[in-house]
Amino acid sequence: MHRRMPQQKHEKPLPTARGIRRACNKELYRTIKRLNIWVPPQKLAEAEKLYYHKVIGNLLWIHENGQNRKLLADWFEREVAPDIARLWEVDTGKLAAAFRDAFGG
Repeated sequence: MHRRMPQQKHEKPLPTARGIRRACNKELYRTIKRLNIWVPPQKLAEAEKLYYHKVIGNLLWIHENGQNRKLLADWFEREVAPDIARLWEVDTGKLAAAFRDAFGG
């Protein structure tokens, strides 16, 4: 019989895959709004998939630092922004700035 480890009083459980996918979608949508550009649905879907996979690959670190939006925005700028900027054909710096403004970091 397996027992689940008891959670600490203020510890949040890891997010579900659906929750992560929805959060990635919302964050990219808000970023596009701040960039004031039109992104074709296919390229948006590709960017969401890319962002989702990067988040899943770093889930424990992201979860541990979930309260530090600046650190998470720095991670996005370093690890995700260059790939999405290339896909959407926008400047990486502008994309990172728009994400940071939308995300709050």
